[in-house]
Amino acid sequence: MGRTRPEALRTYADGADEHEGATVLVVEDDPTLLSTLTYNLTREGYRVLSAADGESGLALARREGTRLDLVVLDVMLPGINGFQVLRQIRVESDVPVLMLSARGEEQDRVDGLELGADDYVVKPFALRELLARVRAAVRRRAVPSARPPAVLYRGALRIEPERRRALVGDREMTLRPKEFGLLVTLAMEPGRVFGRQDLLDAIWGEEIIVDERTVDVHISWLRAKLNEAGIGTDVIRTVYGAGYRFVVPEQGRASAVGDQRRQ
Repeated sequence: MGRTRPEALRTYADGADEHEGATVLVVEDDPTLLSTLTYNLTREGYRVLSAADGESGLALARREGTRLDLVVLDVMLPGINGFQVLRQIRVESDVPVLMLSARGEEQDRVDGLELGADDYVVKPFALRELLARVRAAVRRRAVPSARPPAVLYRGALRIEPERRRALVGDREMTLRPKEFGLLVTLAMEPGRVFGRQDLLDAIWGEEIIVDERTVDVHISWLRAKLNEAGIGTDVIRTVYGAGYRFVVPEQGRASAVGDQRRQ
């Protein structure tokens, strides 16, 4: 796998007290980079756990459970790779995951986002930038957002934000974390036009650097799943030059599709 250049491994230890107590798991097979990240994150005030392969990293993530605040996860790992580890983590947890990779191809980024990664950093990287992204991810997890309603009823669609479920009738939709976040954000304010940057800030975070096209990709996935569930694609409408808005779906179409499926 690719190695991070030595000049990217300088120490930055400012603000060490700000994050004391937060737990970060680093899964990286390059021993130099692993020790450097562990050292600098510890100096920043984090409780740091480390693993050199996918199996060990997944075991630590499962052991820590809700005590874990962030996973920094390399893609190219011996044994099971980072994408496989991420897939298993997302089955069990919504802990933020920051992916590291020597491969900067767009498809790798899309794969990581599709599986539920929150951020993606390409090697070689500046350590200062990585630490800033870690701080942002931990800060977002630590600060509770405005409490949404327990249930949102939008026509035939029932959304339960706290339980992270979206249902049409008695059928639960299978949504990735970012897809669900987009659905909740849009459905909370029907009719409001959300710009792509608005959605990036709300779902990915204001300090995360993500291409605006990422929103379009996730919206297309979400529309496909809404259509499959019988809601249709028109509930999330494109406002050209502005962004997207949610339109409350009609009750009838989803009910008719559900009746056909039960026949």
